[in-house]
This record gives sequence, structure tokens and C-alpha cells, in this order.
Amino acid sequence: MVGKIVVSLVSLILLVGVIIGVVVVVNKNGDSKEHESTKVQMKKVHEFCQSTEFKDQCAKSLESVAKNESATVQDYLVAAFQNTLDEVKKGLAEAGKTNVNKESDPYNHMAVDDCKQLLQFAIDELQNALDLVGETDTESLHEYTLDLLNWIGGVYSYQSICLDAIEKPEYKSAIENGLMNATQLTNNAISILAKMADVLKSFNIQIPEGFLDGNSNSSPHRRLLDLNKVDQDGYPTWFKAADRKLLEKSSKKGKGKGKGKGKGKGGAAPGGGPPLHPVGSGPLTPHAVVAKDGSGKFKTVTDALKAYPANHQGRYIIYIKAGVYVEQVLVDKKQPNVFMYGDGAGKTIISCDKNFGLMKITTMNTATVGVNSEGFIAKGITFRNTAGPDGQQAVALRISGDRGAVFDCSIEGNQDTLYYQTFRQFYRNCVISGTIDFIFGRGSAVIQNSEIILRRPRGTSKNTVTADGRELAGQIGGVVLQNCKIVPEQSFFADRFKFENYLMRPWKPYSTNVFMESEIGDLIRPEGYMLWDPKTKYEETCEPYEYANRGPGANTNQRSKLFKKFKVLSPQEATKYTVGTFLQGNAWLPGTSAPFYPGLGGK
Repeated sequence: MVGKIVVSLVSLILLVGVIIGVVVVVNKNGDSKEHESTKVQMKKVHEFCQSTEFKDQCAKSLESVAKNESATVQDYLVAAFQNTLDEVKKGLAEAGKTNVNKESDPYNHMAVDDCKQLLQFAIDELQNALDLVGETDTESLHEYTLDLLNWIGGVYSYQSICLDAIEKPEYKSAIENGLMNATQLTNNAISILAKMADVLKSFNIQIPEGFLDGNSNSSPHRRLLDLNKVDQDGYPTWFKAADRKLLEKSSKKGKGKGKGKGKGKGGAAPGGGPPLHPVGSGPLTPHAVVAKDGSGKFKTVTDALKAYPANHQGRYIIYIKAGVYVEQVLVDKKQPNVFMYGDGAGKTIISCDKNFGLMKITTMNTATVGVNSEGFIAKGITFRNTAGPDGQQAVALRISGDRGAVFDCSIEGNQDTLYYQTFRQFYRNCVISGTIDFIFGRGSAVIQNSEIILRRPRGTSKNTVTADGRELAGQIGGVVLQNCKIVPEQSFFADRFKFENYLMRPWKPYSTNVFMESEIGDLIRPEGYMLWDPKTKYEETCEPYEYANRGPGANTNQRSKLFKKFKVLSPQEATKYTVGTFLQGNAWLPGTSAPFYPGLGGK
């Protein structure tokens, strides 16, 4: 009897529970739906933040959008970028509070000023990213992923460059603390973009197979410019009329003057772009003519740049006549699409001796020519830093603007000669000389068909050709030497074995240095790579790759075993580091008129 009563009571309780449940559903149906909606939105936040290192920060940055039931993937990206932008602005404000006495501490005063400028550059790039996402429909968003990765990677690099240059802890720690949230959110944004295919799929958006790893036939393009569409004459539809006329006047011969194999050729561009009429090889009508003898409108390159008109559209063309111009030149960020050409490398020379070792100024400010704007082109010029080995860090050419192209030029220095500071850059038919880390940076650079010359280093120093600064696994970045010739300077030839000469050393954890289809001289040591600092362990995570090299220094059998990720690439793997894929070069290089080939095995 008791058992039956217990069963009845349990049944009653269950029945009441069911009734209460029904009542709750009837009376609080809206709340139930809201709960389910919240679960769905939180799942989206989880999927969106899945690849990030700082997940709590990521989720916090998406709090507002997570409440929106109809939020799109654009809404999530906008929230992530906007929060990053807000934090970088806070970091800039903190840097603005940091005052360093210029008289008593000129180096750190300069470093903090650099920091403020770089953070403003970061803000500009984040705003570009926000504008792009806001102007793009969902179906086309995947086409811009590589652009976004390029820009946000630059944002991270700007923050790192800012902090790296400051020496004194009292200045550095305040700015570093002010940037902590910005750095974490930027790191997260890179991770999200690097896994964009997964993010889009979580929002039920299908993308072409292999698009984000560069294996699709589609190409990414920049904000508001469809660089892939060409008109009936074979030029990109965005190509300015002034550029078109300029190229039509140019010679079609296009023979490069660099000493590397495979000189540039005119004719149809590889990959089906517009004709490769090399800019500057024929009669031109420049906006500014620079001549030391007074036969031009300006006597210095700096004065020619000062004449750059506000809101100028199209190329701004500067012709620099033969002569040695001893000056430090800066192309401002507000001066895009500068094209400067000379009478040839060795004839038109821009030279100065700014350096870190003797003058104690920041590395970026040692550049003989520094470029902060996008779309820069240079042809037929020598960029020279004459500081010598004792000057230590002394840059001849620094470019931080996106889509830079330099061809038929000589870039001469010792330590830190060429600084590909940020974003995408292409070098062709150039001669680049130096000693320690003389090709270095944090952007994405391909050097094609050029001669790489090692010079006698300072004291007992060791020579290293490249030192890439890629910091995060998800970042786009690295330096590629393709079909180049790596040799000693003539005056160094007899003593080349008295010094240790290496292909690379890793400047940052994910340093990416690729040598392919190049001739490597006998001065390069068999182990190939040099440690940065045993304490950093960068050799365990950096990525030194080789493919189809030739010459006595190209034997990979004795490459250093300390470099865990060293690999001889297959042709399919090497394609990832070609101009067409690594720089998305087919989309923009035809507009520069620089000769190039987009894949493997070109000349």
C-alpha cells in the first residue's frame, strides 16, 4: 500500500512538473525563444573566437553584436575591428602622454615620436579594414581576406616596431601597458582572418575551394578597385588615363640593367595582364624634374616631393637626372603613387650617411629614402647609405607602403641595407649589397632576378643575407629571393672564407625566409642559417625554405639541424611563395609596369 502511495506521489509530482513546464512555455514563450536565440548567438561567438589566443578578450569585444539575433559575419568583423581601433587610439593617447626631453635623451625622444606616428598609421589601416568590410556584400567578403590579413598584419607590426625601438623601461612600459589590449585584439584579428574559411562556413557561407591559401583561380582585390577587370586595350579598368598615356609613350624593349639572370622583357604580361611597357625607358612628361645643374625645376628630390599637389590623382612622376644627390628623402603617407625614375643605377644616386651606430638614431630614421605611402615605384636609381660598417644599422631604402615596386635599381649599404618594413613589395633586376641582415623587414617581399652582394663585415662580424620579422603564425609575411645570384663583392672575394656568411637568421619567432631557383655562391656556409639568440629559440619556430637552387652553396645536406622547420619545398609548396600567390602580384604589378613573372621557372 505504501509503495503504491509513493508511486502515486511521484507520478503527481511529475505531472505537476509537466504542467508547470507547459505553463512556462505558454506564458513565457518569448523568454524561451530568447534563451535559444542567445545560445545560438553565443555559439557563433565561440566559433568566431575559436582560433584566437586571447579568447576572453575576443568574446568581450563581441558583446554588443552577440545580442543581435540577425547579426551577420560582417557585423562580427566590424565589432572586432572597431574594438581594436578603439584600443589602438587609447594606446596612441597614452603615447601622447609620454614626454622625453629631446636635449638630454634625443634617441628615446625620436623613438617615442616614431611610436606616435606608427600608431597613427595603424589607425589608418584599421579604418581601411572597417571601410572595406562595411562596403562589401557577404558573398564577396572572402575575396578581400588576403587584403585584410595584409592590413591587420601591418597594424600588428606597427605596434611592435613602436615598442622595439624604445630603450628606456620608464618610457617603454607605459606605452606597452597602454597598448596591451590593442596588441591582444590585433593578434586575435589576425587569427580570425587566417581561419576565415572556417569562420565563413560557420555562418553558412560557401567560398571557392583553395581561395584563401592562394590555390584558387580567383584573385583578391583592394577596396573599391576591381584590379582583375581589364578593358578592350588590356589595361585594368582602374588604371588612370595619365598612367595609360605614360605607358604608351614608353619603350617596349624593357631590358633590365640588373646583373641577375633573366632581364625584364616587354610584351604581354605573364598571367594575362596588360602589356609590360617599362615605365621610364622612353620619353616621358614628368610632373617634376630634378637636376643638380639647375636644368630642372628642382635641385633636390625633397623639393620635388614638397611640390606634390594636395589630393593629387594618379601617378606623381619625378624624373631625377644623373648626379649624386646627398640628401635624406621621405615620401609622406599622404603622397601615394609616387613614381621616381633616374638615368640609371650608378648614374642617378641618392645618398646619405644616417646611421644608428655613430649618430644614435632609430633604424627607420636612418633610411636614405623612406617611403610611407602606397603605390611607390622606383626605376633606374641608386639608393645608397655611406655610413660604412661602423655605422651599424644604416638603411639605404625603407618602404612601408603597400604595393611598392622597385626595378633596375641598386640598393647599397652594409648592415640593414633594405628594409621592407610592412606590406607587399616587389623588387626586380636590382643589385642589393650589404653585410649583416642587409635584407630585413616585417612585410611581404619578393626579390626577383637580382644580384645579392655580400660585402666585408665589420671586425669579426658574421654576414647574414636576410632577417625576416614575421611574429605570428597567422600573419602574412616573409622574404623570397627568386632567381637571384648570391655572390661576394669583388674586393671581398679573396677573403670571403675568412668570415662566416649565412643565408639568414630569424629576427622574430615565425621569420620566413625563402630561397628558390637562385644561384648560391661558395661563400655561404653549409649549415646555411645562423641563430638569432639561443635564448629566444626562434630557430624552433621560424620557416627557412629552399627550392631548386643551384651553385656550390645550394647543397642542403648539411643545413643546420637546429632549425626544426627547415624544408626543401616541392614545386607545389614553392608556388605559395611566388609573386602571383605570395604578393597577389597579378592583381597589381601590371599597373606598375615592372617586369615580372608570377610563378616558378620564369626568366
